[in-house]
Amino acid sequence: MTTYNVYCDESCHLEQDHIPVMVLGAVWCPQNISKRIGRDIRAIKQKHGLKPYFEIKWTRVSVAKLDFYLELVDYFFDNEDLHFRALVVPDKSKLDHEVFGQDHNIFYYKMFFYVLRNILANDNHYRVYLDIKDTLGREKLDALSDILHNAHYDFDRKLVEHVQHIRSHEVEQLQLTDLFIGAIGYVNRKLSSSVAKLALIKHIRQRSHKSLLRSTLPLEQKFNVFIWEPREG
Repeated sequence: MTTYNVYCDESCHLEQDHIPVMVLGAVWCPQNISKRIGRDIRAIKQKHGLKPYFEIKWTRVSVAKLDFYLELVDYFFDNEDLHFRALVVPDKSKLDHEVFGQDHNIFYYKMFFYVLRNILANDNHYRVYLDIKDTLGREKLDALSDILHNAHYDFDRKLVEHVQHIRSHEVEQLQLTDLFIGAIGYVNRKLSSSVAKLALIKHIRQRSHKSLLRSTLPLEQKFNVFIWEPREG
């Protein structure tokens, strides 16, 4: 029985942000080597002349730092203990929450459940971490925790040990989540203004053997992408 840390982040998830594509994602790894992975990534930062607590972010990908981000992607794919899953909502403007008796917050929780349900296995334990940046705060944590426990009949709360906030600049795995969901969002929004970002996306595609535009097999463990489509009301 293994305990896993699951690091979750979101991009363009707000209802009225005028960006059609919404991406939710998570990086996960065994809890007992989480600190070692953090040390490895900080060492890569220093190798490229960055401070050890430089925050990895998709918005910071540039030509000057491209070699660093390429090596970071290689580290992820070469480390068999690191895994990633993302869910893409291609067009939020097509959502009709009223038909399904929900608001955007409830929809958000449903989507994050879809991200996590393929990660959680009943013979392991999980600690789920979300970036503290979101304004929903404790309400989000409690709602997501209840959904996960109830959906997996985890009423004694042994499968999901806890769901809590962390600060992204302190945790390298959460920064990796930001990087990958940023790349997937960029592709699905059909953006092309950054040469560095396009080069990094090309490298992710080569290492993952995934298009980032289509769903992978549901049980894909290394780099899993789910393109969600709404059903008819």
